Amino acid sequence: MNSPTLVSEYITPTPPIVWTIAGSDCGGGAGIQADVLTMQDLLCHGCSVITTLTAQNSVSVSLVEPVSEPMLLAQFASLLADLPPVAIKIGLLASQAQVDLLAECLTQMRMAQKIRPFVILDPVMVASSGARFNPMDLDFSPLIGLIDLLTPNQHELRRLCRHSVLAQHRTDEIDVEPSIESSNRSSIEINTFSTLQQQMINNAKWLSDSFNCHVLAKGGDALWQQQFAIDIYVSKVVKGASIAHDNASFTLSSPRITLSNNHGSGCTLSSAIACFIAHDFVVHDAIVLAKAYVSKGLALGFCPGQGAGVLARTGWPDDLEVMPLINLITSGNLAQAFTVKCAAHNGFTSLLQPLGIYPVVDDLNILKQLLASGCKTIQYRTKLDADADADADADCQARLTLEKKIITAIKLGREFHAQLFINDHWPLALKHGAFGVHLGQEDMASADLTAIADGGLALGLSSHSYFEALLAHQYSPSYIALGHIFATTTKQMPSAPQGVNKLTRYVSLFSRHYPTVAIGGINLSNLALIAKTGVGDAAVVRAVTTAVDPAKAYQALNHKWLQLTRSFPKVSLSVEGV
Repeated sequence: MNSPTLVSEYITPTPPIVWTIAGSDCGGGAGIQADVLTMQDLLCHGCSVITTLTAQNSVSVSLVEPVSEPMLLAQFASLLADLPPVAIKIGLLASQAQVDLLAECLTQMRMAQKIRPFVILDPVMVASSGARFNPMDLDFSPLIGLIDLLTPNQHELRRLCRHSVLAQHRTDEIDVEPSIESSNRSSIEINTFSTLQQQMINNAKWLSDSFNCHVLAKGGDALWQQQFAIDIYVSKVVKGASIAHDNASFTLSSPRITLSNNHGSGCTLSSAIACFIAHDFVVHDAIVLAKAYVSKGLALGFCPGQGAGVLARTGWPDDLEVMPLINLITSGNLAQAFTVKCAAHNGFTSLLQPLGIYPVVDDLNILKQLLASGCKTIQYRTKLDADADADADADCQARLTLEKKIITAIKLGREFHAQLFINDHWPLALKHGAFGVHLGQEDMASADLTAIADGGLALGLSSHSYFEALLAHQYSPSYIALGHIFATTTKQMPSAPQGVNKLTRYVSLFSRHYPTVAIGGINLSNLALIAKTGVGDAAVVRAVTTAVDPAKAYQALNHKWLQLTRSFPKVSLSVEGV
């Protein structure tokens, strides 16, 4: 396993521009100050539009004074003329006039400047000390169609669902303020927890539908959740991500941190999301990264004053222990959404040797040539005839042909003592005793992983983002595939090429725990870039399947890979405890 190259070697010299439109906290713990600190820590250039001046410290807020509308407009226009943003975080808005003015500004930005930044609204309403920032409940409906993500905490979620103009036409039940938060939480019954959590989910979904945007309902102030802080993430369609995660709802669970260094945690979360978006990560990724960033910041926070402490700024998250657990919320089975349903799968067979150069082929003749040339790990990827379903007899014949091909591939793998993985068709791989199975994200959710583990097979899982790689991690597979790294014509992909920058990020998070393999558009000319990221192995497709002599192409790739990886120091690899 290679030692990961420092990520800074790949970072663009010009940091992306992120705006914060929020109030000033002269105590430095929240608001504009917390946002700018976060942006700098996460390698972005932070710009600010100040909506409100506050006189506050770690104990109390003594005065709140909104800026004038001309000043608010002038700040926005001045930045837009010279420093257009990739992402915008909106925090404290002190009046309805500010909401309306900001809606006009964002609309004009899109129409006149044709700039479409990702916009996050963190509807700040109450300070950590309990002080009210807004004299009245604001109507955020003018921002519908202009924001991409809402990040309310429990208090804000309930207020938005009760007092929004849109809520006047709501027909489902709106929850009541849980008095349970101040009671003995150890006595909370499971049905009470489920009821409150279901209300939280319903409110988040209603808000997502009403504002036509993603919603991250935060659970940090939901003390009835007890030892975990469970956020509800309701997603819309996300370009560049798996369609399996479109229009879905998830729980994101982290151990609750009971330390009081939480001043500015909400501001930090939303500004961190904006930063990760600005670095070209999809919103799924940005949210889990930001949650990890806040968790570590809370754990390492400090108290500069007499009241609540502030978060530490801890840099890019590269520690699996602070990453949230992700679970899909399925209708009719709420309890499943709050357990790590996949943590029990630790029995997949480990790799007998590194994957190395890992060919993925769909032709049995090429498969045999590569095995005969010395390849010791290979994947056989074959599909059913797309036209077979139209006729029952043809479908039956196609399935028989498919099974015969897989039987032949498995026999060849045994003959050459190779680690042969079957792509997708796990029942046939299990039936005929393949070394392993490789599954994509969609297949991962439907496959019987317990049967695969009990059958003694190895498991490889695909991922195309942090979010997907974390889902794969929760199943403790034999290896995680990271891709696609470069543009490829092998198959149609919903995601954009990840590139070496992102690959290096993924490797820094996972390589200490799993064999990692890069895939997608890899060939002899870019193999050195792949090796430099520190990824353990490299999967190749067209680099061998379209070669005049696939065996010689494989040997050339393998020879160069060994040369490249020997130039890096090795690190130990352990999957235990993951």
